[in-house]
Amino acid sequence: MEISLDLAFIRGILTQEYERARNEILSVGVRRAFENSQQRHDARIASAPDVGTLACRAGCTWCCYFSVDVRAVEVFSILDFVERTFTTEEKARVYAEVRANSTALKNLGESERMKRNVKCPFLNGGRCTIYTARPQACRNYHATNVAGCQQSYEDPANLDIDPDFAPWVYQAGTAHVDAFSTAMRDAGYDVSAYELNCALDAARSDLAARERFESRLPPFTHLSGEDVPAEFDDLDP
Repeated sequence: MEISLDLAFIRGILTQEYERARNEILSVGVRRAFENSQQRHDARIASAPDVGTLACRAGCTWCCYFSVDVRAVEVFSILDFVERTFTTEEKARVYAEVRANSTALKNLGESERMKRNVKCPFLNGGRCTIYTARPQACRNYHATNVAGCQQSYEDPANLDIDPDFAPWVYQAGTAHVDAFSTAMRDAGYDVSAYELNCALDAARSDLAARERFESRLPPFTHLSGEDVPAEFDDLDP
């Protein structure tokens, strides 16, 4: 699906979020700045002119089986949320699924992972149990027609399926993520993309990973991340 970009709209978000994120990373630390940014992320998507066209609803879980990439700051934020809010039994279930998924996926390349359905460990009873702390990729993944998502689920090897999406929601969400990631990168933090389950498992297996990240070092010693350029890199402030 091709769209016409509103360059002024995108540049406005890039500039606003970059400045806010950069200042907060310096004043309150990267993880607190990220959680503050998540709230602004949700607000920007909610105020997009075409948000009402989204078919995404509670109980629709096709995309909860798709490959998800995260940055290290998201990994630690999710783990903190789980430790604060989950029961002992819930944590045991989730971490067991994380380990099983990580074992199944760790030796696969990105294209191979995209062709496989793997249930998100945080999907339980048809709902996302970390919704307020869900990854940026999940916040930005949306569709205006459920049929495309279902087709991708039923035929995961077909990477040519392109679900319809909302142009303004896409621009708002993507520009926001680009801006925060750029601010984090410019502050010296790792912004590589990692597979969700593998990164969660690595963070739990190596308690020094968080300290390395906060010291602006690569956090995961046995996990390779992907360098993902910003979608609107040529429009960065």
